[in-house]
Amino acid sequence: MPGTAQRTGIANLPLHYGKVPPWLFGRMSQLAREIVIVIVDEFGAKEMLHRISDPFWFQALGCVLGYDWHSSGVTTTVCGALKEAMRGRERELGLFIAGGKGKTSRKTPMEIESFGHSLKIDPLPLVYASRMSAKVDNSAMQDGYQLYHHAFFFTSDGSWAVIQQGMNQVNRYARRYHWLGEKVSNFVCEPEAAICSQAKGETLNLVASESTEARKTITQIAAEEKPEKTIAELNKLKTLTLPQRSYITPEDIHPSRLSKIFLSTYEHKPQNFESLLGLEGVGAKTLRALSLISELVYDTPVSLRDPVSYSFAHGGKDGHPYPVDRRIYDSSIEFLAQALDKARIGDREKLEAFRRLKAWQ
Repeated sequence: MPGTAQRTGIANLPLHYGKVPPWLFGRMSQLAREIVIVIVDEFGAKEMLHRISDPFWFQALGCVLGYDWHSSGVTTTVCGALKEAMRGRERELGLFIAGGKGKTSRKTPMEIESFGHSLKIDPLPLVYASRMSAKVDNSAMQDGYQLYHHAFFFTSDGSWAVIQQGMNQVNRYARRYHWLGEKVSNFVCEPEAAICSQAKGETLNLVASESTEARKTITQIAAEEKPEKTIAELNKLKTLTLPQRSYITPEDIHPSRLSKIFLSTYEHKPQNFESLLGLEGVGAKTLRALSLISELVYDTPVSLRDPVSYSFAHGGKDGHPYPVDRRIYDSSIEFLAQALDKARIGDREKLEAFRRLKAWQ
């Protein structure tokens, strides 16, 4: 099934622990609601997808809402505030949010389907997009960050965006991935368009353009070679002095643990790398083993390129760059709410003032 996604950015953020104070989260949700309503009223629901898929805009939104400007928590908390802000208003605005952190992320398909009666399209392609974007960032691009947050944003006509985040226990950073579902038709070749990062390293990158031939070879091995032959190749490789590969561990070439998966790929005969990636059970270790065979047996190397490339309005919850001023925060919410109310009855002076201000930037 063809994808319709483009990853638009990656951000690396230090891991911070703790919870957002209830008094702040309530205000974040209120202000987020007014911001979303303004954007949707002025530009349409699709524009909201465009903006949140931009890692810089999303980071700025976190600053405006008063959360930590550079912590991992900005991703989960801002997405949570947006989801709470939209609760009960989804049909009215034509904008829906599914998923979240931890166990909630695994409920994304069910939540997407629960909105099916409000959509103009079959929700199954949206479920597929959600699943594949996660598999690409977790398995096809192995950068050491294990996904634990997945938020899926979509409109009633089937446009969508994804914000997901992974954690690296070694360097104690989180990495955020942004997707926009309208610019490309291929999930598995250079889906990213913009990248933000504070850390860069060696990555098994099966979605790089340099891995095109490797993707073909890996799919051929999985689909056409009998499992016994693939296992035999792995057994042979175990007896060699392997070259240094940061993405390979002894468990990755343990034939007995992979034989069942190779039997499944052989029986299903995937036609391309995307369909292989979509098979149940095909994960990071399977792809690493197939990548090693591709490189050492068929001389088709994979890319090891890591694809990594603010402002303050209300302070931050930890007091950086300064404490949140609750009075100013509440005034901002009230200002936007009043502007919207007046705009609905024909007085658009405040919204026009915003537009004039932007012209001077």
